[in-house]
Amino acid sequence: MSNKAKGSKAERELLSLFTQQGWRAVRVAGSGVNDNSPCDLLAAKIGRKGYTIEAKSSKKSSIYISKQQIDDFVRFSLTLGLNPVIALRFNYEGWLFLNPSQLEDSGKNWVVSLKNAKEKGSRFSQFFEPEIKTDINE
Repeated sequence: MSNKAKGSKAERELLSLFTQQGWRAVRVAGSGVNDNSPCDLLAAKIGRKGYTIEAKSSKKSSIYISKQQIDDFVRFSLTLGLNPVIALRFNYEGWLFLNPSQLEDSGKNWVVSLKNAKEKGSRFSQFFEPEIKTDINE
């Protein structure tokens, strides 16, 4: 399986996770291919601020992301008024979620190790909680 196919599979898995948790989410066409779509998914839920998601998965113990990619991703997110989040999946670890500010500087790239992702990251329910009430009479 090619890296592109593996990445697409991971994005579909993440899309399914959002849907199972009651969120509305879509994969962004052409993500990673051109400058016009610098995120992998968009997700929102009533009563919550929406998110742009950059998904990364790896069988290695560290994931490197170019500084330009993260800069474009954050700028795109803020332009849309959405919260940027990095979704990471290391083999056999499940998904972990980080704010881009939690990535570590390795010089020309941002990097996150499995160890730091476990220390700084959160699981889905931890990252996307607490629930915000939408009824003002509650």
